[in-house]
Amino acid sequence: MRIIAGTKRGMHLQCPRTQDTRPITDRVKESLFNILHNYGLLADQRVADLFSGVGSLGLEALSREAAFVTFVEQDPKIAACLEKNVARAGFVAQSRVIRANAFRCGAPPDAGGLRHDLVFVDPPYALSRETGVGSLLAQLFDVLAGQVADKGVVVVRTEEGVPLPDVYGPFRAIDRRHWGSMSIVLYQVHGDGE
Repeated sequence: MRIIAGTKRGMHLQCPRTQDTRPITDRVKESLFNILHNYGLLADQRVADLFSGVGSLGLEALSREAAFVTFVEQDPKIAACLEKNVARAGFVAQSRVIRANAFRCGAPPDAGGLRHDLVFVDPPYALSRETGVGSLLAQLFDVLAGQVADKGVVVVRTEEGVPLPDVYGPFRAIDRRHWGSMSIVLYQVHGDGE
């Protein structure tokens, strides 16, 4: 697993030996970040990487000039590895690592109270199969509604075949992509009447 573009291009990420991580392939990551670039996202934006694992998506965003990334990872071993990757990349000042359950805390605003422009949501597949009212994903979107900036985007990665709805509260699906055994849906915050 590595950073594929930007200022830290080619940097390999340390990853604990575990079955609990599902690294995103370079091909899919490149495609995803091209899509985000086409939407005008990344440069100088505030990003949250939920269920961040070793930080592949958040570190890629920082390498591509995101202003700040909040990482949220619950597993202590994986979070320790994430912190090492952040330090090795030299992004300690542009990030923070929160060791918590992302379903509960979402993407807390930074110390200045600024909301996130872009949020990556990549939960364990077993926890993202239920998507309807009352599901963990629906509850997370309820939390994110107060943490994402106007016109902000939430990127959700699930296994192929999970029926993500078109609407979660103020969030509307704006793009759906499928790669092999995974799907990615981009949701954008829309105000009333849009």
